[in-house]
Amino acid sequence: MLDFETCNQARLRRDPAFDGVFFVAVDTTGVYCRPVCRVRQPLTRNIRFYPSAAGAEQAGYRPCLRCRPETAPFCPAWNGTRSTVERALKLIEAGALDEGSVAALSDRLGIGPRHMSRLFAEHLGASPIQVAQTLRLQRAKRLISDTRLAMADVAAQAGFGSVRRMNAAFRKLYGRPPSSLRGRGRHAAGTADIRNGRQKACPRPINTAP
Repeated sequence: MLDFETCNQARLRRDPAFDGVFFVAVDTTGVYCRPVCRVRQPLTRNIRFYPSAAGAEQAGYRPCLRCRPETAPFCPAWNGTRSTVERALKLIEAGALDEGSVAALSDRLGIGPRHMSRLFAEHLGASPIQVAQTLRLQRAKRLISDTRLAMADVAAQAGFGSVRRMNAAFRKLYGRPPSSLRGRGRHAAGTADIRNGRQKACPRPINTAP
């Protein structure tokens, strides 16, 4: 398990070896980034580290629109060694929770839903539902920026049940509708947004600074 100082030194170096291993959340902006993000480095006292993009989002942070942290790989420290979580992630990415339930997914894995939730909390710092939501938003953002599909088609292909649900998810995370992201490039600046409020449920970040 990485400690705060190890993560902090890696993000100050913008070390690519840690890309996807942890994510940097900034209290003063409400945005989280990859450790390799090229934006101005925040003060150490204002940051927290999370083991996954979904964990940072569950804690109430929005992804940086410049480095797109939600597209970073999952932590290689456990990938391949935590086979149950890895299998669950592959099924979620394939849409297992777009219409199905956590109970149905856990049945497919041969474990109970509570046990699966504990595994996700331990390795990702987020629930299966939050991970699925992060993946849906990631798919939607890619379709919005890379295609000219109508928003109804984007919602359907991304795994949202309706445009209304997709709009609600984008407004909750970004504070804006998905249509506002159309035309933004990969390097669009987006870290200056001020957070409108933190969610009550906040997963434990990687060891906070003393």
